[in-house]
Amino acid sequence: MLQFMRTHAKFFYVFFFLIIISFIFFYVGPVDKTTTVSVAEVGREKITLEEYGRAYERTREMYRDIYKEKFDEELEKKLKLRERVVDAMIDEKVLLIAAKDLGIKVTDAELEEAIMNEPGFTRNGVFDKSIYLRILELNRITPPAFESIKRKELTLTKMKRLIGESVDLTGNEIKQIQGDEQTSRAFRQALLFEKREKAVKSYVDGLKMHMKITINDKLIS
Repeated sequence: MLQFMRTHAKFFYVFFFLIIISFIFFYVGPVDKTTTVSVAEVGREKITLEEYGRAYERTREMYRDIYKEKFDEELEKKLKLRERVVDAMIDEKVLLIAAKDLGIKVTDAELEEAIMNEPGFTRNGVFDKSIYLRILELNRITPPAFESIKRKELTLTKMKRLIGESVDLTGNEIKQIQGDEQTSRAFRQALLFEKREKAVKSYVDGLKMHMKITINDKLIS
C-alpha cells in the first residue's frame, strides 16, 4: 500500500482538480455547433462537445507533463484517457445535481473571497482587479461566466468535503504508516485523501444507478 502511494500519490492530487481546472480557463470559446452537440447527458444536464474537447486537451497536456517522452498514442489508449475524461465530467455533473437537490449553495461572499484569493489575480499578495479582468479578457471569458464556473468549482468542493467528513483513518491504518513525523504525516494525508476520494466515487456511483445517463461513443472514439 505505502509503495503504491509513493508511486501514485501525484496522480491522486492531479486528477482531483483536473476537470475543474480545465473549465476555468478552457471553457469559453467561439460559439459554434460544438456548444450544442452533446457528448453525454446526465438527466437533463448536457456535456457539450466543446466542454469535452477542452477538458480532454487539458487532461492530455497534464498527462504528457507527467509521463514526458513516454506519453504517446499507445499509452493514451492504454490509459483510456478519452473515456476517463467523459466519466469524470459525468461524475461532476452528478455531484452538482446532488448539491442542488440538497440545497448546497455558494454564497456571493464565498465566491468573492475565493476570486480575491486566487494567486493568479494578485499583485504583491493583494487582489488586483485590473489583472483579473486582463486574464479573463485574454482567455475570452466574461466576469459573469467566470463567476459561474468558479461557483460550480466551489460547490463541488463543498460536496466532496461533506462526503469526505464521514471518512477517517482507522487505528490499524495509522499503525501501518512508518517513518519520521514529516513522512508519516504526508502518508496519512495521502491515504486519507485516497479514502475520501473512494467515498465520493461510491456516493456518485450510487446516485448514477438512479439517473438516466447517455454517452455518444462516436464523438469520443
